[in-house]
Amino acid sequence: MEKILSVKNLTKKFKRVVVNNISFDVERGNVYGLLGPNGSGKSTTFGMLLSTINPTSGDWFWFGKKGTTSETLKKIGAIIEQPNFYPYLSAETNLKIVAEIKGTPYARIDEVLSIVKLLERKKDQFKTYSLGMKQRLAIASALLNNPEVLILDEPTNGLDPEGIIQIREIIGTIAKQGITIIIASHLLDEIEKICSHVIVLKEGNAIYSGRVDEITTNTGFFELKADNNTSLLAALEELQWFTSVKIEGEIIKAQIRDDASISASGLNQKLSEKGIFLSHLAKKKQSLENQFLELVKTN
Repeated sequence: MEKILSVKNLTKKFKRVVVNNISFDVERGNVYGLLGPNGSGKSTTFGMLLSTINPTSGDWFWFGKKGTTSETLKKIGAIIEQPNFYPYLSAETNLKIVAEIKGTPYARIDEVLSIVKLLERKKDQFKTYSLGMKQRLAIASALLNNPEVLILDEPTNGLDPEGIIQIREIIGTIAKQGITIIIASHLLDEIEKICSHVIVLKEGNAIYSGRVDEITTNTGFFELKADNNTSLLAALEELQWFTSVKIEGEIIKAQIRDDASISASGLNQKLSEKGIFLSHLAKKKQSLENQFLELVKTN
């Protein structure tokens, strides 16, 4: 698949190292999450990729060309700060101003307002909009020039649950159009629902880069129950397939080793050979949130 962005050993130092020698690729047509706690270097990384912050060292390539040129920026829509519109003007008029700046025809305005579900409110003043509506208008503004890449920095920050769901649905609609999306966020549940790929940052270091479904299946656990949980616990510990085995109420949770390959049916057969018959057995994967917390926890 075509690489739309390739980052090589990117570093930024202020008084301290904010981004430390990170490398990752972004392939066309996917939704990427740049995930990390506050201060992990997400916004600084975006700033360098959009040439608003000068890197200390390293390179990046948009569409196979080094750096970020004016021609490259025409292919990118970005929201990296709070929406900045004229409060007493309507959404439509605000977008006309943006269209003039971007050299985009007014005909795109109704189209992008429809995508973000604000078409019926286009005549209303910006100051009357809720926070979620303001954020959706910002996304509409970023879409005006029909970009190949959309960059969103904390797009659901401060929104209520309904607003978060609306942004999630809009991102899904945009992704279906083939636009590559890169989202910076610390809202782990949302990244898991929205993104196909994730880059995890910790203190400026990229500690994981890959598919979301791979990070969430690297480790998993079994939930088990038998008439005699004491015997079941002992049998599980004997198998040495698990990093931990513990009782939580009436359920035993067995954490699978990274190098262990065991199915639920295989485990059930092994236990039945030992005379242990299960009344409950379920194999589950850790959520992205649990995986993320494990990755970024302080050693």
